[in-house]
Amino acid sequence: MTKQQPKMVSGSELWQWRNVAVQSAIAHNIPCLEVDWLLQEIAGLDKLALRLESFKTLTQIEMRFSLKELNQLWEKRLHERLPIQYIAGVTPWRKFQLTVSDAVLIPRPETETLIDLAVAAAQTNGLQSGNWADLGTGSGAIALGLAELLTNATIYAVDCSPEALAVAQTNAKNLGFDERIKFYQGAWWQPLELLQGKFAGMVSNPPYIPSETVLTLQPEVVNHEPHLALDGGVDGLDCIRHLIAVSPAYLQTGGIWLIEMMDGQADAVRQLLENNGKYRDISIHADLAGIERFALTYIK
Repeated sequence: MTKQQPKMVSGSELWQWRNVAVQSAIAHNIPCLEVDWLLQEIAGLDKLALRLESFKTLTQIEMRFSLKELNQLWEKRLHERLPIQYIAGVTPWRKFQLTVSDAVLIPRPETETLIDLAVAAAQTNGLQSGNWADLGTGSGAIALGLAELLTNATIYAVDCSPEALAVAQTNAKNLGFDERIKFYQGAWWQPLELLQGKFAGMVSNPPYIPSETVLTLQPEVVNHEPHLALDGGVDGLDCIRHLIAVSPAYLQTGGIWLIEMMDGQADAVRQLLENNGKYRDISIHADLAGIERFALTYIK
């Protein structure tokens, strides 16, 4: 979202708005918790003040939006299913508070596991340093997660969207990682051609949803999140096929190849990796819900 100038509102006005917003959330089958999370983000109210409703006695509360603007945005949440994260302009991910806009996919909690898998594999194989790539970086979440824990590595974050890269660069600067992460615009490995064979690891959350399935997703996703980050072609595997085919030229021997995929794609991805012939020790890992969501392997 565009940076807003602070606006002042009385506690009683905001309390009244909150009560109406909670009732409208219930009526539109939206979690009531979203109302308080939004007020924490845009008005700086803490959970206790919201629970006790003590904020209603405050003379002035500084907000990023006027009440009119807030109401207009909340109406979009209710009737257009605009994601709450895009309204607030931020989302929590791991220990970070990430800036987001409709130029980037909203980072999901499931994707946090990619960082844990990558770091564990790096430690086991002595690959904590060197060059690491986050291909299709979007908001920069994966690059930031890698930079935080692989403190001796240089992270290369690539995205074909200049708008997405701008968001990722903002997050890297806000979180103090702008000197550790290098950003490149382009398709997958293409901007990194001069570094072929020099990467210790690659992590990616590519588009993996079949084209027809994208149109059936919940309205928050299909109407607002970038389809470029969702649509993986007819069977959802176009980008994954490309990453399987091209990555061996960029990763060093023993280099780590790690992706997120869709429920039900594990067997196909394993087969593609095996058929390629340049990968070894292929393993499939589940997310916290038990869904086979991650493929991890190494270059022979």
